[in-house]
Amino acid sequence: MRFAELVATSAKTAKTRKRTEKRDLLAALFGRLSGPERAIGVAYLAGTLPQGKIGVGYAAIRDLPAAPEPEESTLTLAEVDAALTAIGAIAGKGSKQKRADALGALFAQLRQDERRFLGALIVGELRQGALVSSMLDAAAQHAKVPAKRVRRAAMLAGDPALVAGAVLDEGEAALARFRLTVFRPVLPMLASPCAGPEAAFERHAQLRAELKLDGARVQVHKQGDEVRVYTRKLHDVTSRVPEIVEEVRALEADSLILDGETIALRPDGRPHPFQTTMKRFGRSKDVAAMRKKLPLRHFYFDLLLRDGDSWLERPLAERAAALQALLPEANRVPAREVGDADALEDFYAEATEAGHEGVMAKALDAPYAAGSRGFAWLKIKPTHELDLVVLAVERGSGRRKGWLSNLHLGARDPETGGFVMLGKTFKGLSDEMLAWQTKHLGELALPVDDDAEDARWVVRVRPTLVVEIAFSNVQASPQYPAGMALRFARVRRHRPDKDAKDAATIDEVRAIFERE
Repeated sequence: MRFAELVATSAKTAKTRKRTEKRDLLAALFGRLSGPERAIGVAYLAGTLPQGKIGVGYAAIRDLPAAPEPEESTLTLAEVDAALTAIGAIAGKGSKQKRADALGALFAQLRQDERRFLGALIVGELRQGALVSSMLDAAAQHAKVPAKRVRRAAMLAGDPALVAGAVLDEGEAALARFRLTVFRPVLPMLASPCAGPEAAFERHAQLRAELKLDGARVQVHKQGDEVRVYTRKLHDVTSRVPEIVEEVRALEADSLILDGETIALRPDGRPHPFQTTMKRFGRSKDVAAMRKKLPLRHFYFDLLLRDGDSWLERPLAERAAALQALLPEANRVPAREVGDADALEDFYAEATEAGHEGVMAKALDAPYAAGSRGFAWLKIKPTHELDLVVLAVERGSGRRKGWLSNLHLGARDPETGGFVMLGKTFKGLSDEMLAWQTKHLGELALPVDDDAEDARWVVRVRPTLVVEIAFSNVQASPQYPAGMALRFARVRRHRPDKDAKDAATIDEVRAIFERE
């Protein structure tokens, strides 16, 4: 199969919001993949390289020399994969330049959409979360296996591509080997952002409130005297955190899987910045000296397995009670059950006053949904706010059809007088706000560039409308010119009373990024 065909299918699935259409597009693609190509195609759709890291970072992609597009891209999946394997194998004197040259030669054979896809894939910034879920459903459909079983297997395996590939090759029989097992880490359960205590109680009647620690997520596995520690991305870091190994080894259980957070605290008990905690995970040598200099504290908030029995399906209330009986208080995340917004607000105030990031609000009746981000777990923490400028807007679909909805946001560049795009959002917009911005941005629309590939759904506008945006943090992203993007951005309100020259600068955004 040609690489271009996979990229085109990925783009089509991204443009449709209908889950069934996404699934059908991918299932059709799987039907055209030959046996040896399946592992490559599935990995790419999952946003991963089969080779892992190949010694190429964001700067190498950014600095590639401009090259004319070929009239047609003919490289196959196997040829692209072979080229990446060869690049990863380059070593020795001058290897950096040799890798850059080889990468440039590969990109020169691709069209622009393929270059964007491959560049994001290489640096691990190919945002295809929804596509991964649809890919699993498509693999299930192609193999005639219940989709629910495939998704659960992917969560327990911690590797959606591995499960999808196994199901495509072996069918339903492959699922038997994907179960909760000690020393095979599972994808962690994730939380959704929440506006505040009142919003949390609009979803749930009873909640467990926990400190939201700004440390490193850890999943700890124990079998007898052997203990292993895994990160949020399921990397084994056992040798770097001997404190965790010692403490968990002493627990009275033959086998365990615990979910928690490890963090470096100051002598007064307040947390060090996240980057300080991460110094321990970046150090593989002189661990004993680093441990003495920067000890870690470990707090657990969930129990996934004990003595061979899975606890995933049990409600949080039972898991929390079992954890309380198993662990000393010093190793449990500070928490309390709350029955109303005022109690949650009080806990939130205590958490932030103590220097912590915020609070988690968790439904007491919810099971542990490995790998899932739903509303059973909610995170409440302070947000940043900036005034940004609307650079473009996308035509709405579904319920928002006929409105101008998704805003493209930019910060001022004081050096050029222009604007730097930082991301998009349609969150926070009421029907009244949508109606207002549809009329106002329609009046600001620029002439349509028929040659632009997104001309059908993106309306570029004169950069004059200021919007007040709330967001959780700024993250690295090669997708945008400044290498940064806003995370969980929401529109607070339109600010037609402000001029674009009053909007935040890219330097202000960069300062938040560097501070975090």
